[in-house]
Amino acid sequence: MSHAPQHGRDHSPTDPYRWRTGRTWSAPAPAIAHWAACTSALPILIVVLVVCVDLFGGTGTTWLPLLAAGPALAASTSRPAGVLGVGLLASLLGAGIGTRHDMAASQLILVLTALVTVTLAGTLASVLRKRRERVLAAVRSVAETAQHALLKPVPEIVGPFQAAVRYSAAAAEARIGGDLYALVPTPYGVRMIVGDVRGKGLPAVGTAALVLGVFREAAHDEPDLREVVARIERSLARNLGGDDFVTAVVAGYPEPGRLEMVNCGHAAPLLIRGTDVRPVDPVHPAPPLGLRSLVDDSPCLQVVPFLEGDQLLLYTDGVTEARDADRAFYPLAEGIARHLCDEPDRTLSALHQELLHHVGGRLHDDAALLLLRKPVTSGPVDPGAHPGTPGPAEAPVVRPLTGLPDRTTGLPDRTTDQPDQPDRAAGGAPGDREDVA
Repeated sequence: MSHAPQHGRDHSPTDPYRWRTGRTWSAPAPAIAHWAACTSALPILIVVLVVCVDLFGGTGTTWLPLLAAGPALAASTSRPAGVLGVGLLASLLGAGIGTRHDMAASQLILVLTALVTVTLAGTLASVLRKRRERVLAAVRSVAETAQHALLKPVPEIVGPFQAAVRYSAAAAEARIGGDLYALVPTPYGVRMIVGDVRGKGLPAVGTAALVLGVFREAAHDEPDLREVVARIERSLARNLGGDDFVTAVVAGYPEPGRLEMVNCGHAAPLLIRGTDVRPVDPVHPAPPLGLRSLVDDSPCLQVVPFLEGDQLLLYTDGVTEARDADRAFYPLAEGIARHLCDEPDRTLSALHQELLHHVGGRLHDDAALLLLRKPVTSGPVDPGAHPGTPGPAEAPVVRPLTGLPDRTTGLPDRTTDQPDQPDRAAGGAPGDREDVA
């Protein structure tokens, strides 16, 4: 986790004014710093301050050259007309101060010439700045359009799920990067992908666009989730270089209570049931997309029960590899447990803000977070009657996924793994056969 109208970038305020030691500024400091840098009144205040020092300090013409700071600063905060106005005010006040102190004519002319020169230079700089701002506004408009086409907004409700996304691009002024996500309703249930392209910059954006385009088409066409992955793999094999690849998790929800997943070298998603947070490690890991030619095996379909009230967090390594000033990684599992609630958007807002605070205000790698929640449609649940349902006094628990049954959460002792079946390749629908490990 970039979303003002930015599809999950960051809706929440951040704290960029953080020292390397981890301390933060007091609350008024950021506002004062922002005002000092951006207000157009500051150049006039500087000119007035110099005049007040002369009137009440009795320093003569000592501070007179500092009048040039007014038009110089106005060049970065004001329009060209404003720079000229500040320069004219500074010149008139400078002439008045020089005359008041019987300043030599040659020295006064020199000071006024310097003020006029700084004013004209500042006016030119202001004109160029305004021109660059117009160009940047046009570029940002194109970037917004590209983001709408590439990383489409995720609505709050997708099929049977509540959903939320946060995305942050590492490149300065960028809205999109090498991380990707998509969540689409299809005839075969809701399907999703979260991935990370090797590398950064425009080449990574191009690869992300390729993957998302193929995924959105294949997700609607292919009954078998593994065939969706195969379509993406074939497209990347034709278009990527030998050293390029994409790690990704492709998941689907074909029927109630059944979540299918294919993990292609990506970070394990976090399954949240009640107060229990655990990674869904792949039983048979598959290589990243684009490297399938290095192995002979086909990807395996992993099936995980996904019940009412369950949540699933998919993310990229820009989140888990984010470091603070002491080079400590961000503890994602503990973070999601702290901020967990029944509204995915609120959960991700708090999580993303904490992540940015952890790194000091700005991530150094692309980061994406996608959180799904299956709402509870039945009546109130008795925590004692259903294992895994949190009671009011229970604290979040984070434990690794193991092969042992967990009677507290009700999670299965092992996830279901489906190797590639010949009858599926012949056109069988998902769920026709299951091999339970």
